[in-house]
Amino acid sequence: MQNQNIDLIKSLFQSRLATLEHLLKSAQTHFGGDESFLQKRIAADMFPFGTQIAFTCNQPRNFALWCDGKPADNLDPDVTSLTQAYEQIANTNELLLSINVDDTKLTEMARIDLGQSLYIDLSGSAYVNEFLIPNFYFHLVTAYDILRMAGVPIGKRDYMMHLVPFIRKG
Repeated sequence: MQNQNIDLIKSLFQSRLATLEHLLKSAQTHFGGDESFLQKRIAADMFPFGTQIAFTCNQPRNFALWCDGKPADNLDPDVTSLTQAYEQIANTNELLLSINVDDTKLTEMARIDLGQSLYIDLSGSAYVNEFLIPNFYFHLVTAYDILRMAGVPIGKRDYMMHLVPFIRKG
C-alpha cells in the first residue's frame, strides 16, 4: 500500500499536536494548576484558549474521520478543564493512529459544510492543503499567542519544538 503522503500528513499533525500539548503543560505549570487560563482570549470577539485547543484538534480529527469514510465531527468547543483539553489531544492522536488508507484517498472529493447551506467540494489533496492545514495552524498559533499574551514564558523554540531533535552544534 502506497501511503507516503498520508503518512506525512499524519506525522505533521502528530508532531504539532505534541507542540499543543507542550504549550498546554507550560501554561498549566505557569498558572499552578489554575484552569482559568483556558478562558483567556486575545480579543473579546475571539474564542478562548480552551476552544482553540478543540479547534486545533478538529482538523486532524476530521482528516482521520474522512480517511475512514465518516463525516466530520467537531469536538465540544467549550473546553473548561485541563482533563478535557488533554483528552481531546489524546483522542485526536488515537484517531490519527487508526488511519489505514493509501494515497489514492487524496484524489477523492471531500465536501466541507460551511453552515448556512454553504459548502465546498475539494479534492482530498486540496482539502488537506487548502482547508485543514491552514485552519490547523491558525488555531495552533492563536493558542500560542493567547499564552504569550497571558505571560506564559514560551518562545519560538516551544512553537517549533518539532525541529529540536534536528538541532546540531558545530
